[in-house]
Amino acid sequence: MLTKEEFRQYLSRGIHYLDGATGSNLRNAGMPKGCCTEIWVLEHPEPLVQLQREYAQAGSQIIYAPTFQAQPIALKAFGMEHQTEKINEALVALSRSAAPDCLIAGDITTLATFCESWNPDCFELLVENYRRQIRGLIDGGADLLVGETLLYPQEAEAILTAAELECAGATMFSFTMQADGSLFSGADAGKVLRELEEAGADAVGFNCVGADMMTPHLVSKLRRYTGLPLICKPNAGIPVINQEGVAEYHLSAQEFAAIMKQCADNGALLLGGCCGTDPSFIGAVKQALEA
Repeated sequence: MLTKEEFRQYLSRGIHYLDGATGSNLRNAGMPKGCCTEIWVLEHPEPLVQLQREYAQAGSQIIYAPTFQAQPIALKAFGMEHQTEKINEALVALSRSAAPDCLIAGDITTLATFCESWNPDCFELLVENYRRQIRGLIDGGADLLVGETLLYPQEAEAILTAAELECAGATMFSFTMQADGSLFSGADAGKVLRELEEAGADAVGFNCVGADMMTPHLVSKLRRYTGLPLICKPNAGIPVINQEGVAEYHLSAQEFAAIMKQCADNGALLLGGCCGTDPSFIGAVKQALEA
């Protein structure tokens, strides 16, 4: 795993490209709704390998391993909590095989679905779950950790604590937030990002926000709170739920890229996509910025 110094030196070179959505693209490739994504990927690796290979070809430099909810408390629903470390290790190795020239980030997310992750009484539970996941990510050879789609500051604090206890290195954090720069918990996102910088995070920002509601001034606002590299990884617009109950995103790759260029102009340095995006979106962003 990269040390904080090594990762910060890597980021100092300028703009870097993240990947785009994973889950929605795997569902399009045949993954059943409601299954355990992590187990399905290990049993059907080809769609994931192909997707990540295409992201790398499109320009992604940092690929997120499909370990989004590979924590014991989440895997317990499928009777696989005892395999937590091995599952994370195997998924990192799979991503490495798909994109050997990219950095592989161990992906960690909110546990709000499974516990009151905002509650101080649950902090030790968070740390315990994140420690086991991080141990597997390190054993699998992840280059860095990324806590994404976080809802509460306590989750980021727990991830940082778990990472320190497991002697992990570089760590990034991104929250889902509202267009006015507040978390859905009501906390001021800018202040949270500044606190994370002070606590030792290496990059901060947001993901899973509609690109057409995420005006570039949101990037500017967050930029004023932190000197760390800023992550900008939005959805392909605001979703519309169709008759089958599936979210549809209306922004084209070119429209998405135009918004992302404005965000880069306003200070975002780590650019990627979330729900509704695919490798063509990353390619369009790269082309727009390098034209």
